[in-house]
Amino acid sequence: MTLKEILTQVQQGTLSPDAAGTMIRQDGYKEMDYAKLDTGRKARTGFAEVIYCSNKADEHLLKIFERLYHEEGEVLGTRASQSQYELVREKFPQVQYDPLSRILKIEKLDKVHEGKIAVCTAGTADIPVAEEAAQTAEYFGTHVERIYDVGVSGMHRLFSRLEVIQEANCVVAVAGMEGALASVMGGLVSRPVIAVPTSVGYGANFHGLSALLTMINSCANGIATVNIDNGYGAGYLATQINRLALGK
Repeated sequence: MTLKEILTQVQQGTLSPDAAGTMIRQDGYKEMDYAKLDTGRKARTGFAEVIYCSNKADEHLLKIFERLYHEEGEVLGTRASQSQYELVREKFPQVQYDPLSRILKIEKLDKVHEGKIAVCTAGTADIPVAEEAAQTAEYFGTHVERIYDVGVSGMHRLFSRLEVIQEANCVVAVAGMEGALASVMGGLVSRPVIAVPTSVGYGANFHGLSALLTMINSCANGIATVNIDNGYGAGYLATQINRLALGK
């Protein structure tokens, strides 16, 4: 539970002050020798810890996944491989895996998705990063509108969906090549724009560096840029902005 949820239950009389005090005083992490699970993160920040799956040993990943699921009743993993999915599925048959975004998760079925963010891509090749952002935001309770393949090489495609984009509490602009989409969005919407450079492009793209430099040098206002291919970071930040817009 978050700190707000604990205090709300105390106010409603469904949780005793002593029990609440015990929960708040917990050390905030669980020692696993090879990992210290930040079980107090949701109470501090409103977001439970997420697993970065890439490069983790099979045994470590499986035990961390199991412990977080025990603590939260759901768990999200990013950058997971097909073999990691098959490993976790042996223990948790209900686990879901999306090979496009490489998201691995068990999610509560009664989750409510509130507000609205728009996740937009310049091209179809940017969708894997966009899906990491979109599915991260959905996991954390945000309603997501997906608007893909609306890059600057065909601006009429973007204008046909502009009304939906302008209604969102936050816009995530995912683009490789020269990364111009974020600048265009910044000039068309009144909401914050999160720019996500991707490593999509030819040689002079330098694995996303050209898009990154374009985005952080944009003359449009209201744009914040995350790291190359960091869909998770964009989805997380977009959810924070969406919650603020909802007064949470």
